[in-house]
Amino acid sequence: MALQISATNPEHPALLLELPWQLPLEEWPEHYLVPLPRGISRHVVRYARAGTEVVAVKELAERPALREYELLRSLDRLAIPAVDPLAVVTGRTDGEGGPLEPVLITRHLGGSMPYRSMFETTMRPATMHRLMDALAVLLVRLHLAGFAWGDCSLSNTLFRRDAGAYAAYLVDAETGELHPRLSSGQREYDLDLARVNISGELLDLEAAGALHPSVDPIEFGMEICARYQSLWDELTRTSVYPAGKHHYIDRRIRRLNDLGFDVAEMQIAHSSNGDTVTFVPKVVDAGHHQRQLLRLTGLDAEENQARRLLNDLESWMATQDDYTPGDPLTARPEVLAHRWVRDVFRPTVRAVPLDLRGSMDPAEIYHELLEHRWYLSEQAQHDIGLDTAVEDYVTNILPKLRESLLPPAEAPTEPA
Repeated sequence: MALQISATNPEHPALLLELPWQLPLEEWPEHYLVPLPRGISRHVVRYARAGTEVVAVKELAERPALREYELLRSLDRLAIPAVDPLAVVTGRTDGEGGPLEPVLITRHLGGSMPYRSMFETTMRPATMHRLMDALAVLLVRLHLAGFAWGDCSLSNTLFRRDAGAYAAYLVDAETGELHPRLSSGQREYDLDLARVNISGELLDLEAAGALHPSVDPIEFGMEICARYQSLWDELTRTSVYPAGKHHYIDRRIRRLNDLGFDVAEMQIAHSSNGDTVTFVPKVVDAGHHQRQLLRLTGLDAEENQARRLLNDLESWMATQDDYTPGDPLTARPEVLAHRWVRDVFRPTVRAVPLDLRGSMDPAEIYHELLEHRWYLSEQAQHDIGLDTAVEDYVTNILPKLRESLLPPAEAPTEPA
């Protein structure tokens, strides 16, 4: 059987043909590989360079490779945070014509880390709580979309910094199933697997001496269940309000927006006697602040980053002489937003030298600078301004963090 590359983009096969498919993945020469941290996997996984792309290459049997490829494509269409599928390579043979396992190729998620790399230095419990929050949000989003993961764990997740919190991305969809809707039993099964897997992974870290002494692996395994259930209930519960109190419904929708979700469809019904109104969110879409920021500015960011940038944008807009909220004769918010990107956001990010940015994307850099501005302003008891904050951050903060922030030498870094 001849080598076949099934790809999502017509440009990828030509780039991927340069890789040594005639060799088992474990034997690929170092000059093809990119030394990025890898998580634990039941399969052989390597990071390699294909043109300007850094890709993750995973060896597995043909049927599960094709199945996972299609599942990841489906998750991409549903806007679920997951690695981006690029191709499946089948028909591989070695130099003597012997068969080699097919591979699944996904795009490397820039700025992400597997959980074990994050525990190389003992992680504080507060940071671990944020990881559990991120994983709970990911699991809820998967279940709302009808995806049963079948193997939710820290090992099958990548984490990216997100304005003081973390965003979780699904890495391994091999055991997943996509349905129109999940039953309570399917969701509870996924949640129970998550509890067991996470407790086991933390017990392994404890045995290796990489876990904070105050952390109980069993309790943290239970925590994912509590955080998931709290979020699920808020997104799906039925509310009953007194008739005429329509602002109660608006308040519920705003609370969902604050959690980062939009209500795309809802069901509202009056009781038979007309005394009460029942409100049920029928379709809930994640990414409320992401979509708002993208619409206004064209910037694509994680949800918490988007919330923080929107807050700064609103504060800046309030200082502009040609803008009055609610006045149709003043500058439109979209016009001011693009002015903010041009005059504030981009110059601020570009003031941070490329060689000091490390794996931080522009939105995360801007968030860090806002945090540093707040910290210095608190010390000075007055607003020190963004320019001063940038200068101090570049001079006194980033050099100390250089080793932890810089990506491997071969990983590409792009300006804002």
